[in-house]
Amino acid sequence: RPASRRGARRSEPVTRLLASVVDLQEARLALAGGADILDFKDPRHGALGALPVAAVAECVAALGPSVVTSATVGDLPPDPATLSAAAAEMASSGVYYVKIGFFGRAISTECLEALAHLTRRHRLVAVLFADLEPDLAVIPAIARAGFAGFMLDTAGKDGRGLRDHVTVDELSRFVAAGRSHGLLNGLAGSLKLDDIPALLPLGPDYLGFRGALCAGGLRTAALDADAQREVRARIPRLDAAAA
Repeated sequence: RPASRRGARRSEPVTRLLASVVDLQEARLALAGGADILDFKDPRHGALGALPVAAVAECVAALGPSVVTSATVGDLPPDPATLSAAAAEMASSGVYYVKIGFFGRAISTECLEALAHLTRRHRLVAVLFADLEPDLAVIPAIARAGFAGFMLDTAGKDGRGLRDHVTVDELSRFVAAGRSHGLLNGLAGSLKLDDIPALLPLGPDYLGFRGALCAGGLRTAALDADAQREVRARIPRLDAAAA
């Protein structure tokens, strides 16, 4: 299973493919299409729309411990008690990573302190949003709070993608900051096929997709096997990278 970069040594970055799915049927389709990480969320309800915890738990149990999973807690306000309760509830599903969105430039000390007790038992991932001008100075604080990783996404799903909001140089600094603090790091945000060759050289731990894997490129549509094959073909598989 993947872990954070803490203590890891490798000569070449290996980028995994994360596929966002809404149920067990899509999860199995994504696995068959070569996804490395299955991310459970409801794209009808915002950038990080949450599925019911019971539904995620059923999927995790059905897939088994060998499948790496993550799940979002929803588009929530930056209230320490709210975020802590939502993260703890989703973690009870048995999902491997719990993703928590921070909708603003900074993450309050109070929020990080409220979540720190959970990082001793669960793998939390902080999600920042490129279109909300996040301050990368928060990355050391995320690491100190014990998070397993962090990612850069987009809050608005208006057709613009990650590279419409930040340059490749800025993304390179984001990935480097995560690496320097031993954090798993990922890039997402309405990524398309032509984003892949621009982002792979940066060496993120994973690239996250939803719309590009769906029929017609619509994030609220069903997953499409042909679309998945196109994305998978452009990201070297873990076994090939290892070889």
